Amino acid sequence: MYEVILYYKFNEIADVERFCKEHKAYCKDLGIKGRIYISSEGINGTAAGTKEQMAEYKSYLRSLPGFEETEFKTDESDYIPFAKLICKVREEIVALHVDDVNPKNGGNYLAPADWRGVMESGEDYVMIDVRNNYESKIGHFEGALKPDLKNFYDFPKWLEEANIPKDKKVLMYCTGGIRCEKFSVLMKEDGWDDVNQLHGGILNYAKEEKGKHFKGKCFVFDDRLVVPVDPANLAPIAQCEITGKPADTYVNCANMECNKLFVCSEEGAKLMEGCCSDECKESEYRRPFDINNAFKPFRKWYNYFDDDFKEREVKRKVG
Repeated sequence: MYEVILYYKFNEIADVERFCKEHKAYCKDLGIKGRIYISSEGINGTAAGTKEQMAEYKSYLRSLPGFEETEFKTDESDYIPFAKLICKVREEIVALHVDDVNPKNGGNYLAPADWRGVMESGEDYVMIDVRNNYESKIGHFEGALKPDLKNFYDFPKWLEEANIPKDKKVLMYCTGGIRCEKFSVLMKEDGWDDVNQLHGGILNYAKEEKGKHFKGKCFVFDDRLVVPVDPANLAPIAQCEITGKPADTYVNCANMECNKLFVCSEEGAKLMEGCCSDECKESEYRRPFDINNAFKPFRKWYNYFDDDFKEREVKRKVG
């Protein structure tokens, strides 16, 4: 069993190129894989390896000045969901394309238990899913606004047109928390006072509150693509774009010129040989599609879901 970590830390880095070079060399020597982005504002990463490797990496990062309090979201996987190690410099560790956004001026942190408490209190609030549309499509909190946007940097424009009353209590969430760090600053600077962000994001909430009030699953930026949030409710809330049947598994179109990321069931993938359309299926640039490897990580969920569904149907008919 391997460990997958997701983390970020806003902390000024003076010599970004040097920091990145040293960090990459350390990760290579350690033998871990993942995607790590570094900028003058800090670090944002997701990586995987053995539990021993991850423990060593976490200790290393926390040993660096300014990164002592880095928080890590952890998950288990029976394989390493990265093909290689990517460690490189970016302009921003999460791209909002707005100057001078200081996370220190962001919203209040709500611990998962407090977040759930607000949801169950009957209090009036507006909740914003601060993720891309393909993420919220397969999973989201009950009652959340889900902006139909493809990129995080489109959110400032959306906010201008959303007509959210500025006296409203605002709750916002994302996968691990980093996008809320910046977007909450933007909302406060634009006049909202009661701005609150889910501390640690969906992944932390899944660990501490077992995903209560979250529908569907969570999109993640590694080869797993999708992970469960509420272990007691694995039913898909999206539909296969080929068959129209319930599904929440993402695949990339097998046509290399297309490579579209789309929701597809195993049945749809078999039918289209991993492609999103008949046109792509006929393309000379279509790569071989191995359905066994593509869907193997998800079969245990759907077997559980199918067994649970059958059990409930028997009870319904008997009762």
